[in-house]
Amino acid sequence: MPPRPAKRPPTRHIEIKICGLTDVDAVDAAVAAGADWLGAVFFPPSPRAVTAEEAADLFDALPDDIGTVGLFVDPDEALLDHVLNHVRLDLIQLHGRESPERIDAIRLDYGLPVMKALGVSTPADLEAATVYADHADRLLLDAKPPAGSDRPGGHATAFDWSILAGWHSPLPWMLAGGLTPVTVAEAIRATGAPGVDVSSGVERAKGRKDAALIERFCAAVRAAEGE
Repeated sequence: MPPRPAKRPPTRHIEIKICGLTDVDAVDAAVAAGADWLGAVFFPPSPRAVTAEEAADLFDALPDDIGTVGLFVDPDEALLDHVLNHVRLDLIQLHGRESPERIDAIRLDYGLPVMKALGVSTPADLEAATVYADHADRLLLDAKPPAGSDRPGGHATAFDWSILAGWHSPLPWMLAGGLTPVTVAEAIRATGAPGVDVSSGVERAKGRKDAALIERFCAAVRAAEGE
């Protein structure tokens, strides 16, 4: 009898977050494609912003193994109270200038983990990860917004991924900024990101997700897991 072949080690699981969801068809596509996290934006200047009531409808009856994320920018208690009174969230994403102390207060008041977004354009920007290490639960590394923008985030642009060479995050983290079905595998190879976050990269128009692009994005990530 020939020897049994050696078992292949399990492939790493790269977390996928589809953010800025605005309609049920996109939510269904993300679930079918195997996304781990679904995100809703609660920041009115964004073309992807939804109300608490709309988000509640989007996230209704999701499978238990899919996490829900609310994106906020320097939120006050009134907004957080309103959203969390309507929507089941598993993670709060803070994309503004929230201080470590503000993150501590939100975690304490709402009993939810917090992911802090950091804008990156130079290696020095990664020093902020240390500042938040004892306060946030996760980090999101995104490109800095263009000058004069009234919205945070990379605006569909990527930062120089080589900045992350040799960097060791003090917290679980995700990569964002300029990711698409075409670029995400390269981004994973270049950065070793344990999670990826996409929004405009799977849209057919600003604020409108495309089911085929969501499927292609998730498939590209899953293929990259085995490399």
